[in-house]
Amino acid sequence: MTGKKPRLYHELASWFHLLTAPAQYAEEAAWFHRTLVANADRRPETLLELGSGGGNNASHLKAHFTLTLVDLSPAMMEVSRALNPECAHLEGDMRSLRLDQLFDAVFIHDALSYLTEEADLRATLETAYVHCRPGGVALFAPDYLRETFRPVTDHGGHDTPQRSLRYLEWIWDPDPSDCTYQVDFAYLLREADGTVRVEGDHHVCGFFARQTWLEGLAAVGFRARVITSPWPGELFVAVKPARK
Repeated sequence: MTGKKPRLYHELASWFHLLTAPAQYAEEAAWFHRTLVANADRRPETLLELGSGGGNNASHLKAHFTLTLVDLSPAMMEVSRALNPECAHLEGDMRSLRLDQLFDAVFIHDALSYLTEEADLRATLETAYVHCRPGGVALFAPDYLRETFRPVTDHGGHDTPQRSLRYLEWIWDPDPSDCTYQVDFAYLLREADGTVRVEGDHHVCGFFARQTWLEGLAAVGFRARVITSPWPGELFVAVKPARK
């Protein structure tokens, strides 16, 4: 992971749900739920989400699982607690977290984008493995693989009676020979009194080759395969072998 912290997850965290609203995650979270259930040896009841951020996925998955949510940012934990007060929240680094607890399922969504070194990826896969019960399932949903990355621009935002946000997002890769790409945001933030200010935010993200993922998952002990989501996108579903 890079040293500079994206502002969205720290001093601008209170604006997070105006950039990406929980309601937008309903369809995708339902697909994640079905995938986890279909690949576990029995219906999973407990779920550990690593890099859970503002809790958007959790706001839907909590209807199906008892959730433990882990994120590195205290500000994002505060955002998620407001949305998901019934879920357990723990501050921690998904590369090194050790809870001495097993879960039926482990899930990591777009927090995977902030892994920029293969060693960080391997450490995160190890964390998922040690927290997954034998026969349980882990689902990894990176934004991109090396093979699937494409530059893109996007825009959007949301309103409340008190505040509004609009954003422009630019995803680009200045050096195709390495494992990182850049995400630049411009935010227009409107306060209740009508005052609008402009803020910039720079994210350094990572992607890895499909084979790097599969080799890493096998190395930590998972039996893993690639699956394709409807949006589209390639994900990895991994089963921890049951004890003999």
